[in-house]
Amino acid sequence: MQKIDKILVGTHNKGKFIEISDLLPKKIEKISPINLDIESPVENGKTFEENSEIKANFFCEKSNLVTLSDDSGLEVDCLNGEPGIFSSRWADELGGFQNAMIKILDKVKKLNKNTNAQFVSSLTIRWPDGKKITETGIIKGNITDIKGTNGFGYDPIFIPKGYSKTFAEMNYLEKLKIDHRQVAYQKLFKKIKVYF
Repeated sequence: MQKIDKILVGTHNKGKFIEISDLLPKKIEKISPINLDIESPVENGKTFEENSEIKANFFCEKSNLVTLSDDSGLEVDCLNGEPGIFSSRWADELGGFQNAMIKILDKVKKLNKNTNAQFVSSLTIRWPDGKKITETGIIKGNITDIKGTNGFGYDPIFIPKGYSKTFAEMNYLEKLKIDHRQVAYQKLFKKIKVYF
């Protein structure tokens, strides 16, 4: 396999694009599917891993570039793992992440149960020749009232275990060092660093 000098970061989410780009080595050129006018695929997988691979396959085949895609979301224990792989869809259907966070908090309070939750990220790298590798990262924590204005998605209601601040109260670099995407990337990097 040849060295990777540019990579398509397979997401239309600007927050994810920045985070994933910042995990990759600085010398690599990062390309967005938006710049290539490539739309997003239908995500019909049943797991984060399946959806991550669907995205990586789709964007790689459309661009003929090495592609790194992520599927991630929030799983709340007392909601039987919801919203899970439907994390983005909840936000889309409810008119934004603010409304989705309010829905989650209302459901948790009504159940009056534990606030245990976890963020999950599955990262897939796919080469044009069909080779692909997927790794998953999990960070456990708790749901809390909406706090902070940094980050994106469900960051304002999630406090990672061992911390007293939500992801949205942390500064960007502090979050980037510990979040679920970082955990997945570190596993993946061990297998792909020879290509950089």
